[in-house]
Amino acid sequence: MRAKYHSPAMNNPDPRADTGFTYSRASFEELVDTALALAKKLGATDAGAEASEGCGLSVSVRKGELENVERNRDKSLGVTVYVGQRRGNASTSDFSRAAIEQTVQAAYDIARFTAEDPVAGLPDAQDIAGPDEQPDLDLFHPWDIDSERAAQLALQCENAAFATDKRITNSEGAGVSAQQSHFFSAHSRGFRGGYASSRHSISVAPIAGKGDDMQRDAWYSSMRNASELAAPDAVGRYAAERALARLHSRKIATRECPVLFESPLAAGLLGGFVQAVSGGALYRKSSFLLDSIGKHVFPEHVDIVEDPHIRRGKGSAAFDEEGVRTRGRKVVDAGRVEGYFLSSYSARKLGMKTTGNAGGSHNLELTSRLTRPDDDLPGMLRKLGTGLFVIELMGQGVNYVTGDYSRGASGFWVEHGELAFPVQEITIAGNMKNMLAGIQAVGADTYNYGAKTVGSILIDRLKVAGS
Repeated sequence: MRAKYHSPAMNNPDPRADTGFTYSRASFEELVDTALALAKKLGATDAGAEASEGCGLSVSVRKGELENVERNRDKSLGVTVYVGQRRGNASTSDFSRAAIEQTVQAAYDIARFTAEDPVAGLPDAQDIAGPDEQPDLDLFHPWDIDSERAAQLALQCENAAFATDKRITNSEGAGVSAQQSHFFSAHSRGFRGGYASSRHSISVAPIAGKGDDMQRDAWYSSMRNASELAAPDAVGRYAAERALARLHSRKIATRECPVLFESPLAAGLLGGFVQAVSGGALYRKSSFLLDSIGKHVFPEHVDIVEDPHIRRGKGSAAFDEEGVRTRGRKVVDAGRVEGYFLSSYSARKLGMKTTGNAGGSHNLELTSRLTRPDDDLPGMLRKLGTGLFVIELMGQGVNYVTGDYSRGASGFWVEHGELAFPVQEITIAGNMKNMLAGIQAVGADTYNYGAKTVGSILIDRLKVAGS
């Protein structure tokens, strides 16, 4: 049923490809400096500005035919103005002098008529990333691909899915996307920085079966450098295998049992923890993990590390959205929470220090000290023994105030460590606090989902509602 996550890479991108950008770094610096000077002239206490540009190509095919070719290009100048502890923000996609003046004036006027906020303001000077604290993290790899070549790759991916088995009868389509962007940001506390980045992908969603027994699944590969993408044939075959494995799904009777989350879904559990210990949820008291610093939220075998400086990492950044330097750290050590995810604003609200997480987390990895090299997916199924292996979740059923968790699911019933039969139309329910504390094992089948890396996760017991 399963295929390796890291398949042979494509070798067609041209490393000498033109950036495809309309604006240079120098022109962005000029735009930002102009905005800051105008804000100062109006009487702003502090100000920040960011100029950005993005462009890309997306091509989709379905059942052997070209469906869509989309080219996107956008640009923006955002301005934030502080008048004392009043804050105003405005943006424009027009880079003319008149438009910049109007945008700065709008931000200034909003600030003047906004209520004072005692913790509003730019980051403290000592937290700001200086020029020597902004390493090149190798995030920009433009893909010199045209729509014709992109369509060929998408068709190759979809054709591989159809060729896997005659029971692959239909497709929701396959797609190739090549995206890149760059920005420059500065503010009156002395920060200046920016960089270019890229993100490319190939995906497919085949359908298996006919009539009342039809099953859909999907797979994709996403990388900053297109040379590291999985081969189109491998993506197509694996997506087809996943859809085929779900044929003849059935319901199961309601019960409580251990549940194994496939690694891409396990990344969602990690994301739930991040949201619960992020500044906004904490200072609003809308989290089930209030005051959790120093407390055991996970079992003692679980660690979570944040490393913002991984080269080509999907969550890599030398500084956060406020220009605060980022640092590697242990977020969870032996099950104990060592840090939150805080911006300057949320840190001040909580009487704490920023963690450089304005804009989100950076390259998180959840690991278990109990994991061994042979704890691959078959090994994790053996640890599950008899229970539910979940490969798809539906809905947003997580209450972050109480931690209550209830989501539609599908996957496989497992008996004696072996897949017994596929299941669907079930609901799994529990409480996130108990789920995190109930992690029994983390697999060696690590998967990178955005800025999170984790293997499959086995939880001791959840309620499964079926027939």
